[in-house]
Amino acid sequence: MAFFKRSSAGSSPTSEVPTAPCEHLGTIGADVAEDPVAGALECAGCVAIGEHHWAHLRRCLSCGYTGCCDSSPRRHATAHFEETGHPVMRSAEPGENWRWCYVDALTG
Repeated sequence: MAFFKRSSAGSSPTSEVPTAPCEHLGTIGADVAEDPVAGALECAGCVAIGEHHWAHLRRCLSCGYTGCCDSSPRRHATAHFEETGHPVMRSAEPGENWRWCYVDALTG
């Protein structure tokens, strides 16, 4: 699979240059159990402030922190990335197994 990034020179197809795939998605959390829901039933940030309503949960594959997604008012998963630099979150929703790399803005 080829990955491309548009150069700043323009937006025509000839201005696309190949880039390396995201190094984080395939390596970070490879040793984490396949069940993303285990231990991830609530947003840690919301619970800490007494909030019990969020849209969806995301689990950090570096440390296991569970936070609410950007559709939630407090956006604790993104705040966790901004505070720690941990690059990859995984959906903690039942039946979902995708990952998101904040650094490269890619889903895997």
